[in-house]
Amino acid sequence: MRARWLALCREFGGWPTALLYCLHRGLQALSGGRVRIVPYVFFAQPVDNPLLVSIKPDPATVVRVVVGPDATVPPGPRPLAALRQRLQSGNECHVCEVKGEFAGTIWLGLGPHDEDEVRCRYVLPPRSVWDYDVYVAPRYRLGRTLARLWAAVDDNLAARDIAWTFSRISRFNPGSMGVHERLGARRVGTAWFLCFGAWELSWVPGRWGPRLSRQARPAITLRAPN
Repeated sequence: MRARWLALCREFGGWPTALLYCLHRGLQALSGGRVRIVPYVFFAQPVDNPLLVSIKPDPATVVRVVVGPDATVPPGPRPLAALRQRLQSGNECHVCEVKGEFAGTIWLGLGPHDEDEVRCRYVLPPRSVWDYDVYVAPRYRLGRTLARLWAAVDDNLAARDIAWTFSRISRFNPGSMGVHERLGARRVGTAWFLCFGAWELSWVPGRWGPRLSRQARPAITLRAPN
């Protein structure tokens, strides 16, 4: 038991997040999945990023942009109806293919973006987009496919005079947070949600104290780093 606890502390970078994760798992088990803790860290990643500009393109790797309500829905791990709704709502998908085979996607939201795990809306500063649902097919996760996909997205956004991409990552996903930080992303805030059935208790440090609601979708305004 002690060895498992120490391993969790190492995985999550300390005992506070490890303890929170254990509490989350315990609540899920006791409630049959109806109660969960959702802890987010918000990141802002600069566009025209030197770390991405230096990545050499691969002739076998092609990244295309899928946008518009009538576009063919790209592959992905989400339900087809959910992906179609994203396109109909004005989101765009950057699809990576290696030698003609699907390899991954990055979705971008233009303007305010509604979270799909909890009830909140992200409001972004000018010249910013929301990136989410970054996915790489299993067979391409050990190579440089993700880096090349991000480099193509970065180049596309720079040409459109976009300065920042914002995203949220669960504190329970330290691997993804590490990848973003290695790409130059900076932490710009946090949010905490305790969900039990249709009720949500939300807290955004520095913005508002704990709020309990059953239907409200509060707005979280994000700001670019200084």
